[in-house]
Amino acid sequence: MTRALGIVGSALLLSLLGCDSLPGRPSEADRYVHPDKVMDFATLYAQNCSGCHGADGTLGPARALHDPLYLALASAAVLKRTITTGVEGTPMPAFARAEGGTLTDAQIDALVSGLREQWGGATERGLPPYSEADARAAGQRPGDVTRGRLAFGVFCGACHGVDGRGGDKGGSVVDPSYLGLVSDQGLRTSVIVGRPDLGNPDWRGYVPGRAMSDQQISDVVAWLVAQRPKYPGQPYPEQSQGSR
Repeated sequence: MTRALGIVGSALLLSLLGCDSLPGRPSEADRYVHPDKVMDFATLYAQNCSGCHGADGTLGPARALHDPLYLALASAAVLKRTITTGVEGTPMPAFARAEGGTLTDAQIDALVSGLREQWGGATERGLPPYSEADARAAGQRPGDVTRGRLAFGVFCGACHGVDGRGGDKGGSVVDPSYLGLVSDQGLRTSVIVGRPDLGNPDWRGYVPGRAMSDQQISDVVAWLVAQRPKYPGQPYPEQSQGSR
């Protein structure tokens, strides 16, 4: 009897040890992974970023992230803050759990690291200040709307028209809907790094052999911001607000 039980026990043990090879059993790659445990950059990017920034980080409706110059301009801290809290007043949502999003802090760190490791690598020197606050801290004067209008005509008018309403090579950058969806920093970033995936140059390439100065960048951004309507997207003039 004891011998028979031993044989049965051995058979059961062998069947358990061999169950990984049974037909229909999922491979490790096919096993369910809890959303909190997903740490692969490609997967995180595809699930959370590609819809706006493009499948490979380019040609999306939002800024190209597959851009070494942009990743040299925007620090890891800037990227993490943007992903964590989003950008108020724009379509960029907050992704951190603490902010109502779906990603853990570790997953946000994985995204930031992946962006810089996969698509970064530029060792640019002499980059303009990332933000207006950085420019002020460096002793630069605040952006001036009047100077900005003139600088826009010189550096941007050839593509976007001297009034920003569009030209032969570029569309309008003063469209109320566009300005209502982009932040002040987004405008500044676009002036500095352009959109290489769309053929738009950076601050050094608007006029051959003549880069924009840090002050001119701030001035152009100030002029663009001044073109933003008080109530973006509303189909009636501001003065009629009181009658509605």
